[in-house]
Amino acid sequence: MQKDQCCVKLSVQPSRGLVDEKFTILVQNTLPGFQLTLHALHRSDDGHDWEAFAHYTADNTGTVNVSEDPSLGGTYSGVEQMGLMWSLRTVPGSKPWLRMRKMNVQTPMVFTISVYQGHQTEGFTDQVPLGGVVVERWYMAPGVKREPITEEGLTAILFLPSGPGPFPALIDLWGGGGQLVEYRASLLASNGIAALALDYLTPKVTMETGKPVENDYFEKAYKVLEQHPQILGSRIAMLGLSFGTSMTFKMAVYSQVIKLRCAVCVSGSHVQPVDGSVKEILGYFNKNAEKTRFNEENQAIWHDLLLPIPTDPAFKVDVGRLRVPLMLIVGEDDQNWPAPESAKDIKEMMEQAGNSHLLTVLSYPNAGHLIEPPYTPHVRATNFVTVDTRQKMVALWGGEMVAHSRAQEDAWRKMLVFLRENLYGGTNPDAISTPNL
Repeated sequence: MQKDQCCVKLSVQPSRGLVDEKFTILVQNTLPGFQLTLHALHRSDDGHDWEAFAHYTADNTGTVNVSEDPSLGGTYSGVEQMGLMWSLRTVPGSKPWLRMRKMNVQTPMVFTISVYQGHQTEGFTDQVPLGGVVVERWYMAPGVKREPITEEGLTAILFLPSGPGPFPALIDLWGGGGQLVEYRASLLASNGIAALALDYLTPKVTMETGKPVENDYFEKAYKVLEQHPQILGSRIAMLGLSFGTSMTFKMAVYSQVIKLRCAVCVSGSHVQPVDGSVKEILGYFNKNAEKTRFNEENQAIWHDLLLPIPTDPAFKVDVGRLRVPLMLIVGEDDQNWPAPESAKDIKEMMEQAGNSHLLTVLSYPNAGHLIEPPYTPHVRATNFVTVDTRQKMVALWGGEMVAHSRAQEDAWRKMLVFLRENLYGGTNPDAISTPNL
């Protein structure tokens, strides 16, 4: 390398921020037309390494601005400000079918972003970079409080935004894998909405007794939130993903205890035995297990389990009775659940009942099932263990990387607007400002 390149300057601003915030990457002090590779490396909480890289050519001032200049190849192409985040993939030689998930939200995700001479595609660890920057991405903003909740037999974590409160809140329900998943709830609290991450498939009480929770478990969670001194008890929502939408639909329509301000259902369905508990809903799904398909890579496709959408009202939530705003977020290439077909039926049911003015549908072509917070790497298929039978398999989620990544960013922004409008509605907007990291 010529000595003119010895002072290459790499900057990432901000180098510390929330995972849903964009950053700007600048490479300066190279020669005009200089070819370089930008590389991101991250070790996830479970010890696996992820990387992304992109090829650039410096402009006539010897500069590359990732926000404005196109990647000419690598794990993504074109002008993509956050491409080094959403195109991350496991490094060669890793275990197959992994999914990147933050396990400990009280620590940052740490990325090393480096610049290399030339257009490289492999062997990054064997080369000396021209420069490098360590970047921190947080789910928890400064001042966000993490409060374990065990009363009423709950297994939950409440995240409270910084500031005195009281705050509007939501109950955050993940899907059929079970476990207490905290990262989405902590990011919502970082955006001004208190969030209760609730484990309802594998909570302590189920692990100890072997018995799934009953529907009153969700009502207990609601009451704990409602009575919390830092929560606005009249401004509570529910957010469900996948199986979590089943319980969100049921509680929103049928519960005499839970009085929601709004609900968000991501990649889910209203199809279920309407009088059923968690155990009976899972049993209903399993009854249709013969509809499971497998692709040529032996990945499980559960999309057809609830199809055709039943006409019998005993097997789908009567969304015509819904009296609060509902947002549906749908990936049109969802290979795991019939979310697009369910959204169509929900829309028709609500139109017939005269409450379709409450419905917002965000439907994304070529997006899959796992619609996560922005810049989360897309994974088309991953290892999965069924919560009831403990069967290990590879589940096909669907989605095409670029379209899915666009969907995640768009859906998150619109969901935050929807939640703020319905939960804050006229309260002080300063209460929802995002703290600076």
